[in-house]
Amino acid sequence: MSDPAGGTPLGPDGLPRCPWALSAPDYLAYHDEEWGRPVHGDDALFERLCLEAFQSGLSWITILRRRPGFRAAFSGFRIADVAAFTDADRERLLADTGIIRNRAKIDATLANARVLAEWKPGELDTLIWSHAPEKPGPAPRTLADVPAVTKESTALAKTLKKQGLRFVGPTTAYALMQACGLVNDHLADCAARKTP
Repeated sequence: MSDPAGGTPLGPDGLPRCPWALSAPDYLAYHDEEWGRPVHGDDALFERLCLEAFQSGLSWITILRRRPGFRAAFSGFRIADVAAFTDADRERLLADTGIIRNRAKIDATLANARVLAEWKPGELDTLIWSHAPEKPGPAPRTLADVPAVTKESTALAKTLKKQGLRFVGPTTAYALMQACGLVNDHLADCAARKTP
């Protein structure tokens, strides 16, 4: 069912939503309550950065459904705790069926935590948010209007890589920017776009 005025599909409550949000109940809750809302705090942003890296090559629903397992396996994504993980922890992660057991992504997560543990409190938050566009772009009318990469996400990825972080390409950086509210890519008619 679509909104006759704008063609945006309607959710179970009759409100228009981004089409991807209606493909699974997990997506609907994530879309309405989290996606595009501002996220601050080094550990919270580290979690999002890690999960976006794990999502690379997979659907987001795969990661979303395993997020509780990821949080348990990676000590709530507390940077200091993950930075202290040992080889035994790495082996534990590689055997953990509650997460995506990709060796390169696990190694990148551990290495990134060690890099970030050396940063001052708030430094990751400041760096990521410094790449938010100065002016919001026009609200996308359709999913085709939503980019996969922008000059800001390219710059963010380049900066993160220069600082020693891994698995942070421009597409992953843009997904992070969308998820953490640096950009608002809810469609123009989407009810969540209008929700503070």
